[in-house]
Amino acid sequence: MDQSGEPAFFDSRSPLFLRFLQSAARAAASDAVLLLRGESGTGKNVLARWIRANSPRADAPFVTINAPSLSGDLMTSALFGHRKGAFTGAIADVAGKVQEAEGGTLLLEEVGDLTPDAQARLLRFLNDRTYERLGEARERQADVRLIAATNRELEFEVRAGRFREDLFHRLNVVTLTLPALRERPEDILPLANHYLSVFAQKQRRIGLTLSSAAEKAMLTHRWPGNLRELRNAVERAVILALQNVLDLSELGLAGPLVSNAAAPLAHVGAMISLDTLEREHIARVVAQSPSLEAAARTLGIDATTLQRKRKRYGLM
Repeated sequence: MDQSGEPAFFDSRSPLFLRFLQSAARAAASDAVLLLRGESGTGKNVLARWIRANSPRADAPFVTINAPSLSGDLMTSALFGHRKGAFTGAIADVAGKVQEAEGGTLLLEEVGDLTPDAQARLLRFLNDRTYERLGEARERQADVRLIAATNRELEFEVRAGRFREDLFHRLNVVTLTLPALRERPEDILPLANHYLSVFAQKQRRIGLTLSSAAEKAMLTHRWPGNLRELRNAVERAVILALQNVLDLSELGLAGPLVSNAAAPLAHVGAMISLDTLEREHIARVVAQSPSLEAAARTLGIDATTLQRKRKRYGLM
């Protein structure tokens, strides 16, 4: 979620989410390690930035590292740095994210994807605030607050042997679990209208509104992709809609995922073209995926092919 989602994210009408924000505010005031849990798309990155902004480290650096985007030595190097020649491709000294975040906050996204080596080094860092760069014997100290985030069940990862139990317990001291969007239904329409205003202005399409059928469908939809899916659905509708009133088809909500809605316009076996079916399927997968790369993996195609198909179907 980008900056356009932040104001509405915290302007909630949901008693459940307001209670959650109270807990988040208390956690922000401390300097403890935080573990942010919740389904994909619930806004963990946005919450982490809010916690930093409301913490004693508000004016210090905020650094983010995404574990799934790295592998092997690159993951450990990105966190703690390396010396030139430490591994194949290490052509220069690199400081690492921990050093970049000195005095501030480090957000470690998808901590459950850390390699075993990175897990071991992170555990040491959390225990005594010391670390070593790859290929260097010098011990370094750091003053950094760690916020770790994950959409995985780390308990399952521990039982499966993929995540260290001692690291899990070290992270799982102060835990905040973001509610799914379906658990805060009072916020669905206000958020949808916020995104509608943002993207209508961006596309210079003033006067757009949601039809009553679209609003009802939004309230019954399960939103497996949470805020990200809602945001993407509204952005897609703003781009594709021919009329000023956005309906089910533009939002991509017409179909079996919507309870008590109109008859599906695009589903397997419907009397429609393959292009229409593919377009709808791509739009829905992209809306529910954390990134275009993840959507491409789900669809079984590469990211370049996905981009070409999105352009072909007017989904850019």
